[in-house]
Amino acid sequence: MRLATWNVNSVRARTDRILDWLQRTDTDVLAMQETKCKDEQFPYERFEELGYRVAHVGLSQWNGVAIASRVGLDDVQIGFEDQPGFSKDPEVDPALEARAIGATCAGVRVWSLYVPNGRDLNDPHYTYKLDWLAKLRADAHAWATAAPEQPIALVGDWNVAPTDDDVWDPAFFEGKTHTSQPERDAFHAFTEVGYTDVVRPHAPGPGVYTYWDYTQLRFPKKQGMRIDFVLGSPAFAARVTGAEIDRNERKGKGASDHAPVIVDLDL
Repeated sequence: MRLATWNVNSVRARTDRILDWLQRTDTDVLAMQETKCKDEQFPYERFEELGYRVAHVGLSQWNGVAIASRVGLDDVQIGFEDQPGFSKDPEVDPALEARAIGATCAGVRVWSLYVPNGRDLNDPHYTYKLDWLAKLRADAHAWATAAPEQPIALVGDWNVAPTDDDVWDPAFFEGKTHTSQPERDAFHAFTEVGYTDVVRPHAPGPGVYTYWDYTQLRFPKKQGMRIDFVLGSPAFAARVTGAEIDRNERKGKGASDHAPVIVDLDL
C-alpha cells in the first residue's frame, strides 16, 4: 500500500493537481491537511470518479483535514478522544477545530493531523499547541497499547521542526515557534511511547524539507523546513519498505507550499 500525506493549502484551488498527482504516483491513501473548506464544499465527486472514498471535516475557510482512500475507509472518527479546543477569548468556551480525522484503510489506522501553528511563543495559541500535542500523545499511546498488532500512522503537518537539521537556518528561528524546546520535546515524546519517524531513514538530512514559505523566494533558495511527518506505531513501522518526499510537487505555478510525503508498506 502506498500512503501519503500532503498539506494541500486549499483542496478546491488544487483539485486538478491533487488528482493528477494521485494517478501519477499510484497512491492508495492520501491524508490531506488545510483543505480550507466546509464539508459541503469538498469536491467529493472528483475523487470518487477516480475510485477514492473521502472522509473530511471542515468547519470554515480555515484548517480542515481529510483522508482519501481507494482501499477502504472504515471506522471514520472526527477528532481524537481528548482533543482540546481553542478560544482566544478566555471568557468564551474553547471550540473544537477541524484538525484531526481518523479512518482504517486496508487494516491500517490512519490519522490525518493538522497540528496548531502556535503563532508566537507568548500567544495563547502556543499553549494550545502544546496541550494539543500532549493530548494526542496520550491517546496515541492508548491506541497502540490496546491493539499492538494494529498498524497506526499519525501523519500530517505537525508544525514542528524537531531538530536543527530540519530547518535551513537554526539562528533564523531562535525565539520563534516550530523550533522551541517545548515543541521539540512534545514531538519527541511520541517516540517515547513507541512511534517512529519512518521517513527519516529513507530521506536523511540536513537539507531535506517538506515546506518552503511562499515569501522571499524560499523554495529556489532551498530555505525550507521539515514539518510534515509520518509517525508509525511498531506494527506500522515494521511494514515500511520505502519513503520519500516529493519535492518536485512544490514546483510550478499553483503549487502548495508543502510537498507530499510518501510511505510504501508491505501488508
